[in-house]
Amino acid sequence: MPRASLHLTAPAKVNLSLRVRGKTKDGYHALESLVGFCDIGDRLHLQASDAPSSLEITGPFAGGLTGSSHQDNLTLRAVAALAQACGRDLNTRVQLEKNLPIAAGLGGGSADAAAVLRGLVQLHGLDFPAADLADIALGLGADVPVCLASGPTWMTGIGETLTPVPDFPAAEIVLVNPRVALPTTSVFAALQAVPQSQPAQSVPKGWQDLDILCGFLTEQGNDLQAAAISLAPEIEFCLTALRQSGARYAAMSGSGASCFALCDVGQGKALAAAYRQQRGQDWVQAGRLIGAGDAKIDEAQ
Repeated sequence: MPRASLHLTAPAKVNLSLRVRGKTKDGYHALESLVGFCDIGDRLHLQASDAPSSLEITGPFAGGLTGSSHQDNLTLRAVAALAQACGRDLNTRVQLEKNLPIAAGLGGGSADAAAVLRGLVQLHGLDFPAADLADIALGLGADVPVCLASGPTWMTGIGETLTPVPDFPAAEIVLVNPRVALPTTSVFAALQAVPQSQPAQSVPKGWQDLDILCGFLTEQGNDLQAAAISLAPEIEFCLTALRQSGARYAAMSGSGASCFALCDVGQGKALAAAYRQQRGQDWVQAGRLIGAGDAKIDEAQ
């Protein structure tokens, strides 16, 4: 049933681990990544409209998007792609509150597009198959499909092969960014050695507690971290500050420059405060890891 408007959340995507497993026949990098989401992210408001679809951007990082055409923004591209697939107009006024840094390795634009796809189905009362929605998501970008579910996922290939994994043990997370934009293409270009295709890691079967999860992440690591640090040395300073602030595990997310720290429940705010004492100029947010279906992604008005 159609709705007049919707409030949506677009949880930040965190690559808790990331391995480069070679290249595909098309020349893309083949990846393996344990992807998590947290209750930190952008917010959107969708409203059905009689006028053509439009986008208004507010929030602390809105300025990072002012130099580009709104028509090129992934959120409006998501509206256009779904409208084309449905064969009907989906005129929608999109208000985006940009709370995540731009080009930060947190999947902000992809999470926004995924939230819009989910929201449009409800806003306009569409009967649209989930598999077809996933196909549209992949056409918008490699990270958009995993953001549709916003739950713990083992991601392989170029991002198109997704396997849900058991919920994470209860944990809090602190995200930090040295306020440095780091395009993914630049980081892959700086990767010194691309491994030859390697046997796939088996899909994780779960983690009984945070110690076991941190052990798994330590074993997996992030193959892009060294390349990213060569372009943005501030990343290494962020990681050092997170560890000194009491992180159980700290690493870079995705292609950077954002980093994350995992800690016990109830410790996130204290860790973030200790980090700010060392690097008060950075963007810092404390939250929690979310499980499958845990994110409140649609709140009707």
